[in-house]
Amino acid sequence: MADSTTTLPDLTIDGVTAVGAPLRHIWNECVGAGRANEALRADWQQHFTEAVTVLGARYVRFHGLFHDDMFVYRASDGGGFGPPTPLDEPVLTFSYVDKVFDFILASGARPFVELGFMPRELATETETLFWWKAHCSPPTDMERWTWLVTATVEHWIERYGLDEVRQWRFEVWNEPNLVPYFWTGTRTQYFELYEATARAVKAVDPELKVGGPSTSVFVPDDRYAGEWEDRSAEHATAEAQDVDALDWRPVWIEELIDWCARRDVPLDFLSTHLYPTDLAFGASGQVRHIRRHVDATHDDLVALRKIIAASPFPDAELHITEWSSSPSSRDAIHDTLFAATYITRAYLRCAALADSVSYWTFTDVFEEGGAGIGPFHGGFGLVNEQGLHKPTYHAFAMLSRLGDTALAVTPHGTITRDSGTGSVSAVFFNYPDDMGADGVGSETTYAATRALAEKGPVRRIRHTVEGLAPGTVFTVESIDWDHGNVAEAWHRMGAPLNLTPAQTAELRGVADTLRVGTLTASDAGVLDIDLDLPAWSVLSITAAG
Repeated sequence: MADSTTTLPDLTIDGVTAVGAPLRHIWNECVGAGRANEALRADWQQHFTEAVTVLGARYVRFHGLFHDDMFVYRASDGGGFGPPTPLDEPVLTFSYVDKVFDFILASGARPFVELGFMPRELATETETLFWWKAHCSPPTDMERWTWLVTATVEHWIERYGLDEVRQWRFEVWNEPNLVPYFWTGTRTQYFELYEATARAVKAVDPELKVGGPSTSVFVPDDRYAGEWEDRSAEHATAEAQDVDALDWRPVWIEELIDWCARRDVPLDFLSTHLYPTDLAFGASGQVRHIRRHVDATHDDLVALRKIIAASPFPDAELHITEWSSSPSSRDAIHDTLFAATYITRAYLRCAALADSVSYWTFTDVFEEGGAGIGPFHGGFGLVNEQGLHKPTYHAFAMLSRLGDTALAVTPHGTITRDSGTGSVSAVFFNYPDDMGADGVGSETTYAATRALAEKGPVRRIRHTVEGLAPGTVFTVESIDWDHGNVAEAWHRMGAPLNLTPAQTAELRGVADTLRVGTLTASDAGVLDIDLDLPAWSVLSITAAG
């Protein structure tokens, strides 16, 4: 391995001396998961261990830290068959939380802490969403809420040490603009919750990092300009002929910045969710499902960067704490090769624009709507409930093998080098020209997604890299329609709802059988890359061994 004093040799790519630029791995800085209690499951933990060791995940974020099923805030002794006995004063028990956080840290990752939801005993309204009945409301007593937050953070510092906890991020709530689901209060009530929570965290230690507002999503109208969503403001959006020509803007980002600036409230990072979709209500109450163009995420990130740069918090980090091709855990596109190509393209195009873009989610062990129906039900995960690797998993693995320096960036991939080892690697993809500016969209069945397989054409990738060690061997690995396409194999199997052990083993073999070959640098240290990529394929090139 090259040490810090080693000077790496210059490389020439396509006849031009490569001038490297930093490549931030925004794809695996943080990954998402459903709720804290799911992290107690053995399969969740198996999938997460693989996300860390293979995909390089560094942080994980999930809902429900303070939900009833984590048993943190205790106002009674439980009771069992009889009525619960109220306690004289509430107590906090962290045994379930400790199991989850101990595991995350032992895996080599860290928590990206979402502070929520409200314990039942503190909630002004209860059972607002999901089958597990999350309580997403303002607290009955803000002082009790900040006591809960303070005591929890102090517990973590005592258990894991201040130096460790200073590496975490503390995000206040999740999607509070979505009333009455993730929040039942007003915008001002959320900002009051943010302020009280941020001050409580900073009072424990001023170097702890806190942010928000964790809103969803960009919109092209003023529906969220007031205290509540105004659906009348959406009518023009629902009727627009060209939604991509509209002025899409973030929700509550500028307003939170203004609130914090005026009141001297800490704001270390901004967070929001950038699903490239929207729901707009028309004048007659009909709902329009909107799919934005393929570069919507890029454009939204550019807009956010401009807002932050011009704000009183120009050094604030930007974390996209949820992102995927759609916000539905029943979108069949998530299981497909098409999603893998889409996310690869987006991540490489957006790498310089955020501190993290957290894929929602790393596993199909995810129960917002209850368990999924069947092994491939459109779940968000990179792996399904049986741990079968979807094409998106392999795309993440390929991205994780890239270096930290981009030597050449093209519309169809990048060539990189590791600044420590000097190792050269690359990822290329074929997002078909036939797609034009369209994203991959959403579908309710896997069969309906298959029409995208007709898109084309094949793309030829040609590059010459000079200055390598003579004879260096590179592994070429790719996913395409016939390799690693596990949901297609399941479809051809007859789409069984309940897999037998033999069927699971067969599909696991398909999922992990990629197209593999080699390329070798010449005796003069020249690597000639000349490859045909079928439509929708994603390909990586890495030094063997």
